[in-house]
Amino acid sequence: MIDFLNLQKVNQQYKEELIEIDATTINSGWYLNGENVKTFETALAKYIGSPYVISCANGLDALRLIFKAYIEAGEIHEGDEVLVPANTYIASILAITDNRLKPVFVEPDIDTFNLDINKLENAITKKTKAILIVHLYGRACWSRKLSDLAKTNNLKIIEDNAQAIGAEINGIKTGNLGDAAGFSFYPGKNLGALGDSGAVCTQHRYLSEIIRALANYGSVEKYVNSYKGLNSRMDEIQAGFLKIKLKYLNTENEIRRKIADYYCNNIKNDKIILPNLPTNKIEHVWHVFTILCEHRNKLQDYLDNNGIQTLIHYPIPPHKQKAYIEYNDLSLPITEQIHEKILSLPISPVIEMNEVYKITELLNKF
Repeated sequence: MIDFLNLQKVNQQYKEELIEIDATTINSGWYLNGENVKTFETALAKYIGSPYVISCANGLDALRLIFKAYIEAGEIHEGDEVLVPANTYIASILAITDNRLKPVFVEPDIDTFNLDINKLENAITKKTKAILIVHLYGRACWSRKLSDLAKTNNLKIIEDNAQAIGAEINGIKTGNLGDAAGFSFYPGKNLGALGDSGAVCTQHRYLSEIIRALANYGSVEKYVNSYKGLNSRMDEIQAGFLKIKLKYLNTENEIRRKIADYYCNNIKNDKIILPNLPTNKIEHVWHVFTILCEHRNKLQDYLDNNGIQTLIHYPIPPHKQKAYIEYNDLSLPITEQIHEKILSLPISPVIEMNEVYKITELLNKF
């Protein structure tokens, strides 16, 4: 069986370094808000090009903290609207509704699966205060039109960068394009911890200070609570692991690009719709490699029978989930079409190219 993602093999590459940092951290007797967290935040800030990085417990909390901080700052208020791509993972929506804000679902571009920026303007109302863009599947989403639209309408741009760390547009890394960005270091991400972890990047000092306090029970100093905060902190061991793995991120992302390039240039089957390769000014990081197929379920069964593990990202769109029953009657045909036809192929820094060749050959025979 060719695994969709072999996390054991991914982390085995750095086993000795991970064991060393684990032992060092255990022996230090300091497990929260210590040197590992500080050095990882500094390293991530340098990598992204952002002046402020705040680590937290997970990617959902990263987004929740951003919206909560804007509410505390008085720049967004409960009941305000946030434009968000309709086909994102549910965490993007949860971050909005957890803060008693209203998600306004905007259809994606069928060619990129990312937010269709051309549809944004018609969705803006007097209650709109932010646009949550999602760099879905590791594919960068940005344009001058988006930036100008936000500026004209005084809207915050928040990036859900959970799947796209290392992606770039015009030499600027995703996570450093908008006002603030949330990152996830869930184990399966391009930069994955060995547990849950997340972070926020922002250009704004005042926002970073509020977020750092909010993530620590709303406390600016011990036992002094300025906000009704959360307990959302990255532990020292995960920070140590991430600090090590960050050194290898560019190399691993380049492997993903090589595989994506091979798929796009060598899968020749008119039943399969491939993603577009980026222009020279855009660098995707291919967290997952997604295709569309009218006969998706048959294709998945065929690949499984031939020893290829695939996944569906995602079978049910947020507006059709039971959790959001109030939106179940929305008609979002492009989103629904994507969720009915999408299939994710194996792509990772540890997959062998002969396995990629086998997958491609099987797809061409389907």
